[in-house]
Amino acid sequence: MASSARQKIQAAILQIPRGKVSTYGAVARAAGYPHGARQAVAALRDGYALPWQRVLGSGGVIKLRGDSAIEQRLRLEAEGVTFRGRKVNMKLHEYRFPRKKSGAKKSTAKKSPSR
Repeated sequence: MASSARQKIQAAILQIPRGKVSTYGAVARAAGYPHGARQAVAALRDGYALPWQRVLGSGGVIKLRGDSAIEQRLRLEAEGVTFRGRKVNMKLHEYRFPRKKSGAKKSTAKKSPSR
């Protein structure tokens, strides 16, 4: 993965506040890579001092296995994140990234009437 892509994804991960979570796909979209969920996984693997526990699979599922999954859940619970069974309660804890403003300018020319 290009370092600029990794940096953008890591910057998006750093935006997720304590007590909130996001998904791999949402992180990738926020960084400008709409189909880059796997890139988000790679960026987490390469990143240091990232709040990795705040990034989950689709629907709020912990995708890690074994001790790593237990650690992720414990870290999230320590931040006040609640679960519904094995999934994070996304209605309460999902972080919504701010939408980027479109660079397109609106036309100010008046349209001629249709006939």
